[in-house]
Amino acid sequence: MFNIDPQHHLDTQRLAVAQSAAIRRTAATEVARGLDNVFFASAGGVALLTYPAAKLLQQRSSLPVFIERAAELAATENANLGPRSLVVLCSVSGTTKEAVAMMQAAQARGAHVLTFTGTPETPLATLSDINIATPAADDTSSETYLIQTLVLALALMEARGELSGLDEILTDLALLPSALVAAKQQFEPRAQELAAALVGRDRPLMFTGAGGAWYEAWYFAMCILEEMQWIWTRPIHASDFFHGTFELVEKDVAVVLLAGEDASRPLAERVKAFVPGTGGDLFVIDTAEFELAGIGATTRALVSPVVLATVLERLSVHVEALTGHPLTTRRYYKRMEY
Repeated sequence: MFNIDPQHHLDTQRLAVAQSAAIRRTAATEVARGLDNVFFASAGGVALLTYPAAKLLQQRSSLPVFIERAAELAATENANLGPRSLVVLCSVSGTTKEAVAMMQAAQARGAHVLTFTGTPETPLATLSDINIATPAADDTSSETYLIQTLVLALALMEARGELSGLDEILTDLALLPSALVAAKQQFEPRAQELAAALVGRDRPLMFTGAGGAWYEAWYFAMCILEEMQWIWTRPIHASDFFHGTFELVEKDVAVVLLAGEDASRPLAERVKAFVPGTGGDLFVIDTAEFELAGIGATTRALVSPVVLATVLERLSVHVEALTGHPLTTRRYYKRMEY
């Protein structure tokens, strides 16, 4: 594979999964103290990596769950945030100023703050009530936080008596790091072809999906293509696609559809059926195409966003090579005050 150390990815995701026991204990402790609600309130793109877990809780648990933006929640108020709230924040650097402000605001209201960081001995790691630190960087953080917040959601449901079979899911997750590297290898030729098909187009790209796949489409469009590559991109949820955006699809318009294996899959299938008849160029990345050896159907549906994140890492590397624009190059991000 091009420009990758597979062992690095394998080691990082093994460390991510290894934190499952600590996350499970944290969930049990929070429920035991009389947890009223959970706020997923990270800042920026990393927040999107927590949304599949938040949505899972909203769908399958009676525990009230709030999806908030750190800067907005810290600047305003939510009457539900209080001493029996758990606020979840993710940050690779552990220094994101909006997340730090959110942590301080939450703690001032008596809430417990759980942070997932890629770096220890940083403000979010040391000042939060609970910290899960796993060495991660831009090329591995998506999978890390998708996995760890998924475990948190499942563990909260288990502690509340709303889920059985977590041991079996965790057994599957132990196989996931190797399965992810295998998925990268399988997708490598396709990633190169897809990068060549997308780079250099005159019109904005469209990225769409539903369920957990939607958040990865949103993340890749905003954080990788727009922020890291300065490529105009339109992320659009598959259910909203037919309420405006589809009128823009015609010849030479590229639509990239991410498809997972959860209950929202029919929404993706609808887009897949529509686009070819418009003359638009449809590109589908479907998690069902990857073997994920040893992982059962229930877990596959849960980890679809993780699989999409890991193969899109391969696409980002090939896009970078074609544009000659390093993924680390920014105009403004952390280069000036804003």
